[in-house]
Amino acid sequence: MARLFLALIFCLLATQAAADERYQLEKVVEISRHGVRPPTPGNRKEIEAATARSWPQWNTADGDLTGHGYAAVVNKGRWQGEHYRQLGLLTTGCPDSAQIYVRASPLQRTRATADALVDGAFPGCGVQIHHVDGDIDPLFQSNKLPFAELDPTQEKEAIAARAGDLAALQRRLQPEVQQLKQAVCSSDCAFFDRPWQLRQTKSGHTYVQGLSVLASMVETLRLGWSENLPLSQLAWGNITSARQISALLPLLTTNYDLSNDVPYIAQKRGSILLDAIVKGLDNRADSPNTRWLLLVAHDTNIAMLRTLMHFSWQLPGYARGNIPPGSSLVFERWRDTTDNTRFLRIYFQAQSLDDLRHLTPIDSQHPLLRAEWHQQNCRETKVGTLCPYQSTLQQLNQAIDRHALSTVDYPQP
Repeated sequence: MARLFLALIFCLLATQAAADERYQLEKVVEISRHGVRPPTPGNRKEIEAATARSWPQWNTADGDLTGHGYAAVVNKGRWQGEHYRQLGLLTTGCPDSAQIYVRASPLQRTRATADALVDGAFPGCGVQIHHVDGDIDPLFQSNKLPFAELDPTQEKEAIAARAGDLAALQRRLQPEVQQLKQAVCSSDCAFFDRPWQLRQTKSGHTYVQGLSVLASMVETLRLGWSENLPLSQLAWGNITSARQISALLPLLTTNYDLSNDVPYIAQKRGSILLDAIVKGLDNRADSPNTRWLLLVAHDTNIAMLRTLMHFSWQLPGYARGNIPPGSSLVFERWRDTTDNTRFLRIYFQAQSLDDLRHLTPIDSQHPLLRAEWHQQNCRETKVGTLCPYQSTLQQLNQAIDRHALSTVDYPQP
């Protein structure tokens, strides 16, 4: 009986091992948002004007990655490096360009986030971070280049159609507006009660006057919570729990809905990045030949990508479509070793509000929050939701506006 029991155990273990080894991870293309930062100079100016008070100064310059934000991203990078080594994508020791290629948006917060990710995944290796000279990279700042230029009339019409009745939308979000007002205002703050209206800048950019500033306040508070700011510096002591932050996030979601998530805007300004992802997954000649292509970007970039993909998510503790600091949109190419069929796994991942605040290491007890993308004919497996490679790639290709592309060069060491 003992021998029979042991034989059964060995059989079960062999079956489990076979199941785990059936799918082989071949390629990863990841688009990460930068980590925690203070409000940008522009954000600070508008939220202070709307509330008629000075918001707390952080230890880091406005818009730059903080030390706390760096540490949180190191935690994520450490987990990813270990995870991909366990899956056989990476080898032990320091990597060469065949294992990872990193390109960051040229801003300090994205370049520093890229450093933190590779410091976590490959400690002491000094992995090179690639970025363009100057402040504009076509992959990440396409809105500043002619090939992605919007028609002001079409942009306004697209946003107006998506917004519908702005007055009704404002009434529907009054609970969140009033909670925010109570948290950040020391006087009447008449700004909070003004009607939302569509406005165009001198350059023709359309935005929702009123809502956009409220969204900047919410984002600043969310970042402050993630930074572990003292409660006295977080809405002047009026916010003391992650639950209160979560309750305000629908204002940020609504602002996404009426800006980067508008299909016309996303297709014009996000096509170049989606095209780079497709080329990276398919090992095209004009993309780095590497196992892990890591692109460190901004929440606006991820928002446009998910709009092109029709990918909607809601992670625990966050509002629909929220893109927390350090979160990432991940594309994985897998191969079924039994017949060499390829699949794509696509998911969005982030840490919880409290895990970011407390710099909680990522492990089985505190895993990354994750939402998986799927379409018809996807299969649920032990490695996640795997979708047919060719049809999924074709679907991504169809979302790209070929008139909104430009040449992308990848510098080599």
